[in-house]
Amino acid sequence: MAGMFDYKVPPVGMVRSDSHAAVLTDAERPRQSTSNDRDERTAPGGWTITLLLAGITCCLGSAVPAGFNIGVLNNVDHLIRNFCNDSMRERYDVDISEYNLQLLWSAVVSVFLIGGVTGSFISSWLADRYGRKGALCFGNICGISGAAMFLLVRKLNSIELLLAGRLVVGLSGGFATSIVPMYLTEIAPLRLRGAVGVLCQLGLTGGVFFGQVAGLETVLGTEDAWQYMLGAFVPLCVFALVVTSITLPESPTYLFIMKEQKQRALNELCRIRNMDIMLLQVEIASLQQELESRTISKPLNLKHILKDPSLKLPVFLVCLLQFGQQMSGINVVFYYSNTIFLQAGLGRTGSQYATLGTGVANIAMALVSVPVMSSFNRRGVLLTSTYLCFGCLIALCSSILFINALSSMPIVCTALVLAYVIFYGIGLGPIPYFIGSELFDVGPRPTAMALGSVFNWGGNFLVGMLFPTVESIIGPYTFLIFAGALLSMGQIVRIYLPETRGKNTMDVAASISQGFKSRPHSRTAI
Repeated sequence: MAGMFDYKVPPVGMVRSDSHAAVLTDAERPRQSTSNDRDERTAPGGWTITLLLAGITCCLGSAVPAGFNIGVLNNVDHLIRNFCNDSMRERYDVDISEYNLQLLWSAVVSVFLIGGVTGSFISSWLADRYGRKGALCFGNICGISGAAMFLLVRKLNSIELLLAGRLVVGLSGGFATSIVPMYLTEIAPLRLRGAVGVLCQLGLTGGVFFGQVAGLETVLGTEDAWQYMLGAFVPLCVFALVVTSITLPESPTYLFIMKEQKQRALNELCRIRNMDIMLLQVEIASLQQELESRTISKPLNLKHILKDPSLKLPVFLVCLLQFGQQMSGINVVFYYSNTIFLQAGLGRTGSQYATLGTGVANIAMALVSVPVMSSFNRRGVLLTSTYLCFGCLIALCSSILFINALSSMPIVCTALVLAYVIFYGIGLGPIPYFIGSELFDVGPRPTAMALGSVFNWGGNFLVGMLFPTVESIIGPYTFLIFAGALLSMGQIVRIYLPETRGKNTMDVAASISQGFKSRPHSRTAI
């Protein structure tokens, strides 16, 4: 296999091995591509062993642990509260009040989100300096370090170590949500970009579900085992660290355009596609064209991106979709689901398993969205998902208000919860995570996706902090706030979001380069 790469690039007629622009003869140069020429149906490549391994590794080793740490505390909050209370009494001879215990518990929950915001913010720097692979490995190391802290929490009787562990695994989660979609969409062929982009959401939803299962009393949610439950994800991080560092390829896009290591990039591209270089001429020409279009030789930082008029709209869209995903009401629906299931007569144990059932439905829809992203336009799927979730929230608000008035209302509420989870999982769940990789060229992509991930984690933090207070004041009417947010986001998406499926990122970026004067939807069918 190594012998097939022992050649110089110029005879192929595409690029030279030095850092200067390629010189092509008229006969060698492919004709200038258009959007139609780059349609995904004619793009080379499909699922290969290398691409499949990368998807599995990133999903299981990065996204699943992030989701696991989001959902793992749901069923064991009383156990960890008791530990915190006992630890304060034994170490500091202090009996903390119920109010202060609640504040301490809030810190345990929210420090993970702070870590997620921080990890998202610095992920672009890591991805540009150490490569996509290096950033993924760093995230895995953070996950392993956090799990080790969890395993020592009870032995050392340390609340501080618990908080530090939550912060570190939050960093790992922030890296996962910003780097995994970017890496996978950069190594995937055009026709599979949407399918691999969904893998991050699939891993997150699967991780949340496994975290909830691990917290059951019949599994690890006991007084003697909860510390092992918190670190149960560590084998996945170890597996991912080994596979990523030894086996997975670096992103050819990153190597070719950001590092200008053309020969290495072509070697990695051939390995990922499992094709001879001669069959990848169009894809290489696209990389060369993007390299030549770059106006600066270094990565774009946050200051450059925010000042560039041509990037204002895509940055706004990425941040809006990431923040809007958290403002969609998904966490509120899950919060109310247990109460609704109790009202439906399922009992406490039955309600817990019914809540797990909604998690299964969420995972199932993430799996369904893999072929959906390959077959249907992103914009149409996202709008459909948004408006259907909007309708479910309005109906849920009305149904919960009358849940005790009619005997059939608990069943209606249960059906609406499941419908909402299904509609969310098909579009609002996966698309915001990877859409940034299709709106931006490789230069601003890491910083833009990191900024979007910051808004996602920030929205999660904001909803988590404000929701209990708002819900205590207005009850089910809280659904109307999230319904209004969805309606507003849907209108903006309808006007400004271009269709990205099967399109080169240069073409997509050009269609929205005029800022809010751009009207890409006029040229894109839903």
